[in-house]
Amino acid sequence: WFSGIGQEAIAVGTSLSLHPSDVIMPMHRNLGVFTARRVDFYKLFCQLFGKKDGFTEGRERSFHFGIPEYNIIGMISHLGAMLPVADGMALAAKLRKEDRVVLSFSGDGGVSEGDFHEAVNLAAVWNLPVIFLIENNGYGLSTPTSEQYACKQLVDRALGYGIKGIQVDGNDLLAVMETFTKARNEVLTTGKPLLIEAMTFRMRGHEEASGTAYVPKELMELWAEKDPIKRLGDHFIAQGALQAQDLLDIRAKAEALFTPDLERALVSDEPLEDADSLLSRVYIPTPAAEREPNDSVRTEARYLDGIQSALRQSMEEDPNLIIMGQDIAEYGGVFKITEGFLDRFGKDRVRNTPIIESGAIGAAMGLALEGFPTVVEMQFADFVSCGYNQIINNLAKTTFRWSPALPITIRLPYGGGVGAGPYHSQCPEGWFMQHPGLKIAVPSTPEDALLLTYAAIKDPNPVLVFEHKKLYRSIKNQIPSKAWYEPLGKARVTLTGEDATIVSYGMGVYWALEAAEQLKKEHNKTIEVIDLRTLVPFDLETVLSSIKKTNKVLLLHEATLTSGPASEWAALIAEHGFEWLDAPVMRCASLDIPVPTAIKLEQTYLASSRLMSSLSRLLAY
Repeated sequence: WFSGIGQEAIAVGTSLSLHPSDVIMPMHRNLGVFTARRVDFYKLFCQLFGKKDGFTEGRERSFHFGIPEYNIIGMISHLGAMLPVADGMALAAKLRKEDRVVLSFSGDGGVSEGDFHEAVNLAAVWNLPVIFLIENNGYGLSTPTSEQYACKQLVDRALGYGIKGIQVDGNDLLAVMETFTKARNEVLTTGKPLLIEAMTFRMRGHEEASGTAYVPKELMELWAEKDPIKRLGDHFIAQGALQAQDLLDIRAKAEALFTPDLERALVSDEPLEDADSLLSRVYIPTPAAEREPNDSVRTEARYLDGIQSALRQSMEEDPNLIIMGQDIAEYGGVFKITEGFLDRFGKDRVRNTPIIESGAIGAAMGLALEGFPTVVEMQFADFVSCGYNQIINNLAKTTFRWSPALPITIRLPYGGGVGAGPYHSQCPEGWFMQHPGLKIAVPSTPEDALLLTYAAIKDPNPVLVFEHKKLYRSIKNQIPSKAWYEPLGKARVTLTGEDATIVSYGMGVYWALEAAEQLKKEHNKTIEVIDLRTLVPFDLETVLSSIKKTNKVLLLHEATLTSGPASEWAALIAEHGFEWLDAPVMRCASLDIPVPTAIKLEQTYLASSRLMSSLSRLLAY
């Protein structure tokens, strides 16, 4: 339990000052946000106790959830991560031209996180209606503010972002209410964000278990006299509005107000221990499949044309769809995928971002929560490591925890073979396979570049689409003039054969087809090639169906060997297809080294250099 004792005036004062339509994004100690917005006490207690009748039915903890109907969006444990989400929600309000602000809480410790910088900077650049509130309570767990930052006061940071900063006595309820009433009006009038630092103190431990032994006794005594509830009572008495007995009566009424709900929650039902029910919460159900139009016209196109066509069609069909990323507007992206989109769809929907992978992904989540599907382009897949936290701890987990649909597509140009070196050639798709809540698509053909990108955008869940850079302009094929929706998760048998199966995706499919052609020509062996198309969901049924026929399987991918995607496939095949195997499950992958830059070294690194020898061993077994 994270106590808010000593800080109540901030949560209550801000909530009473804002409009009910304004979004509030509280932190650990901000129970006052929930009570001031009159959230049901019984459900709040059940949430705290992890009971079935809590808002998340035991799947999350006290304030780590959202209640959209109250315009409250709670935190996650990774401090700062929700600040960019506030930007997305504020952008939605701006695009709709609503008189609405977003208030995002942070502690003094959380503002040291990179997400704080990315969020405040983006809000300033885009002129978003956000109020960033720093509750400066003197300690980040046990670390005093003197060891957290060197500036005189945190509000000074506003200058660096070109926005206004305000400091307020966070233990004075009336001062807080006056400040935030004015702040709301200012944000809506100027169209610019604000940074507000509320000075306060935490009278309990960071959480109840840690205590306050590290806090000097005299500091505790000083702030005890500044307790916001005590100060408010003293103020009313001094004004002659209340007597001492009136304050006692108010306390008694308050206790009577929540005690029955507390007692009821303590004996309420525990969550149901049902694995199927839990699994059903990970993903939002997908739409029904559409049929290919009978009048579909096919034309020759490149891989990048397929992606471009899917984006264009999606933008035309859904006026709420937003595309954002570095250099994607006037410049059209480093690979020119979005070239011409700015002129066609406008700056509101085709948005350049600063260099903020985490901030862009977080903002996309905020937009999605407000009903704006979003496509985020990573300039190179390698750079997604800077947004890893947002993807696995926000996007992947939030639907399971509490949220509605999160229709977010992240496009990631990946892969080697072009001499781009260790930071522009990686295959990070396997990094995300173990995180439930994400889907991963990897098109290998121009047609799949169209269909899988379109499916990803229409899917109500977060989808990562990995696009092989070397394929952008190196292959051509017939693609339909218009995409239709097929749910992600169906592999394709690209080549039929009898002697062995190769399971791959992306560039690996072309390596497999080339090897199969050589084996048929030189040794009269036929190889079945399966293009997975998506890594999550994984189409085990199609793979096993092929193994039943060929009885041998080679798992091929460009990513490095150790803990690569094939490790998981091999385990599944061994568990579910062992009886049909006449040879061990074999893998062919790139070397366990960073991607070298020199072309000859890169060729040695790539799995393709070992594919024929791997196949020979498999066939000879």
